[in-house]
Amino acid sequence: FFLLPLIFVVVISFLTRGSGGSAVLPFTLSQYTRVFDTFWIVLQRTLVTAFVTTVICLLAGYPLAYFITRRQSNFGKQFALFLVILPFWTNFLIRTYAWRVILGREGIINSTLMNAGIISEPLSLLNTEFAVILGLVYGFLPFMVLPIYASLSRFDFRFIEAAHDLGANDWIAFWRVMLPLTMPGVVAGCILVFIPAIGTFVTSDLLGGTKGLMIGNLIQGQYSGNGHMPLGAALSVVMMLCVVVAL
Repeated sequence: FFLLPLIFVVVISFLTRGSGGSAVLPFTLSQYTRVFDTFWIVLQRTLVTAFVTTVICLLAGYPLAYFITRRQSNFGKQFALFLVILPFWTNFLIRTYAWRVILGREGIINSTLMNAGIISEPLSLLNTEFAVILGLVYGFLPFMVLPIYASLSRFDFRFIEAAHDLGANDWIAFWRVMLPLTMPGVVAGCILVFIPAIGTFVTSDLLGGTKGLMIGNLIQGQYSGNGHMPLGAALSVVMMLCVVVAL
């Protein structure tokens, strides 16, 4: 169930476009040539956007996971975790549309800034790379927090006290003791954020428009209407190879 669809995608990527965008013989490498000649810039933008999203989620998620772990009462930890996973109770598409309302020219941010006299005309926040990254960080931050929290919850904080007794300051204790021992959670969180961020197309489509075009949008477009199934398959294979190399 995992390998057979993958094999189909690889085989289709070497076929030729037929009527209606279907895949027909003969075999050809032209789809991969087009991917690297025409769509390479989109692939680069996708990788950079996914990497930036992962870094921001890590920088925000680690302190948040640490804050939750250090709560004294069990109720405080459970309630904080409840708040982290609470957005999952709402459909992801609806939450993304909510960001369109927030970032729009007449949205909450622009209205607040204009009413405060900080700006004289609305800011162009929507249909930008900034909006795409903001939406991705919002959507994938819990996937970074939860694995790191799992690692921190098993971490023995007496190691930090021992490091301080040996003359280490807070930064050295974190860098030499806490971070290495919680690295499995960090790695797991980065994987859970980076991989879906590469393949996303809903967030980039609704918040980025043409300026936020990512490889997921290209693949989705090739499999709808009079698309190009072999090209979509080639884009998928290249995206999977990028994920494998990154891992």
